[in-house]
Amino acid sequence: MHPGTLYIVATPLGNLGDLSHRAAEVLQEVPVVAAEDTRRTRALLSHLGAHPTLLSFHAHSGNRRAESLLEILRSGRDVALVSDAGTPAVSDPGADLVHQARAAGYPIVPIPGPSAVAVALSASGFNGDRYLFLGFIPRKGRERARLLTRAAAEEWSTVFFEAPSRVVHLLEDLRDRVGPDRLVVVARELTKIHEDIRSGTLDAMVEYFTDAPVKGELTVVLQGTGSPEPEADRTEDALEQATSLLAEGLSRREVVRRLTETLGIPRNDAYRLVMELP
Repeated sequence: MHPGTLYIVATPLGNLGDLSHRAAEVLQEVPVVAAEDTRRTRALLSHLGAHPTLLSFHAHSGNRRAESLLEILRSGRDVALVSDAGTPAVSDPGADLVHQARAAGYPIVPIPGPSAVAVALSASGFNGDRYLFLGFIPRKGRERARLLTRAAAEEWSTVFFEAPSRVVHLLEDLRDRVGPDRLVVVARELTKIHEDIRSGTLDAMVEYFTDAPVKGELTVVLQGTGSPEPEADRTEDALEQATSLLAEGLSRREVVRRLTETLGIPRNDAYRLVMELP
């Protein structure tokens, strides 16, 4: 018996016209659909006239549901994985299921389509050759601070997802790190009736969204610095490591090699530093 195929199906962000013909065919033909929100997916399936078995699969489903989906694949039946909107497993549940299915040797077929990241970047006017995607960052704590600091120093655009009730907090935190004049785009309800894409300085966007609370799904794109982050001075680390290695009895040649490999220091610089040590 041939195993079933796991289809990873991108669904519309809002406008049903964005569903690809291929995605529609898969959803009409597969016997089982695993959905993040069965209510939203049921409406989409109804629109297509499709009647597969609809199973809930979200961030809190636990291992048992993943195991049952793997068992369905093992039995030879196909499964389509969908999220609320956009591409599954991108800031959405599903990555673990895909990993387990791949590890078990089941065919994985992605069906490309809408992505809020790509849509917001394309409409931002910022350079999209490269970008940093951070999705939903933690609401508070050290990890939030680390990611915001990373975004502030990023050469390229940074893309966030955020809830309406927290978007002002995100914009304020970014302003505190990069200053009031960095440009940012806030895209709301992409492809839907009330789509709204606003661009301006962080200061202006904080003021606007403080006075005009919003509803709906938000994608935030922060303009990059446009230049690489200055490399940290590693001289002190190199001196400390070189002194320690020499004390252990390593040859100067070996110490130079170690510094080059572990700290990424150019060989000539490492050689000069080591030779100047007593």
